[in-house]
Amino acid sequence: MKKRLFILLQYLFFLSLGIFLVWWSVKDIDSEKMAEIKTALKNARLFLIVPVFVILIGSHYVRALRWRLLMEPLGYKPDKANTFFAVMVGYLANQAFPRLGEVLKCTLLARYEKIPADKLVGTIILERLIDAICLLLVFAITLLIQPDLYSQIKAAIFSGGSSGDESKIPGYVSLLIFVGFIALIIALWMIIKKKNFNDLSQALQKIGTRVWQGLSTIRHLKKRGSFLLLTLALWTLYLSGGYIGFQALHETEQYGIREAFTILSAGSIGMIVTPGGIGAYAYLIEATMQMYGLQQSIAVAFGWLLWLAQTVVILLGGLTSFILLPWHNKRKKLKRTHPNQISSN
Repeated sequence: MKKRLFILLQYLFFLSLGIFLVWWSVKDIDSEKMAEIKTALKNARLFLIVPVFVILIGSHYVRALRWRLLMEPLGYKPDKANTFFAVMVGYLANQAFPRLGEVLKCTLLARYEKIPADKLVGTIILERLIDAICLLLVFAITLLIQPDLYSQIKAAIFSGGSSGDESKIPGYVSLLIFVGFIALIIALWMIIKKKNFNDLSQALQKIGTRVWQGLSTIRHLKKRGSFLLLTLALWTLYLSGGYIGFQALHETEQYGIREAFTILSAGSIGMIVTPGGIGAYAYLIEATMQMYGLQQSIAVAFGWLLWLAQTVVILLGGLTSFILLPWHNKRKKLKRTHPNQISSN
């Protein structure tokens, strides 16, 4: 009961955070800025939504193929369509309740492919670990191709909007604030969970062990090359979606791959912070684009345009997959029992 209450409170907190960020991102939009947003959207190249939708659907399909490869060492090779449908339904569930989608897609695939759900949970943990490593690589590439980006981010966050050096917070103070924030989170976890420092040490060791076990599992993959290629394709598709998104608005068409890496980094964090990225995704994209000199109203429009594109794909794709999943498996069953009847239809 306490665990369910904690999960509910955690969900409500992050949902409230998302709603707050929605308000924060639009609170300074007056009638003049709203007119600028409407003009930008009116003149947008909306036909580019089609390739963006194709890219997003493609990324979800690639993720399904990659997840399928993780099941092969376990002795299972599920149907590609079932795997894709389960992934899409999982994304749909995550829009409402984070992490429910991971459980649901394992349950669905276990039901239709007769794979033990507990084994599938292990593949999900490994997949999330690999995604975290890939995201760190994206951060590293973003900073590598834009050496001055870190100082810009720090100035945007800690300078309080003033251009004078006297108002900026020194680097060591920024570091202390960050360390203090992490310490506060750990302290709250220890208080809520009634843990001591020995429990904290064991938890960190357990996390480290799981990380190492997850990474070592990749060695047992029969198709490591295919797995790495699919991973590269997945993040390339994510990057391409943002790059094409720049071309949708005349005000953002001058931005390129460097900026696409930055919004990929910021947007990924936004999708993690709140359910379905509501509020957080658009806000972080808005803040990022303003850092590049884009005016606030256009940055707001651009952030919400990207978020809406991803959300619409998940809603439509998830609902369609939810409908097609039982139909596809019923058809498979009929094909096995009455192959001539299916082929004649």
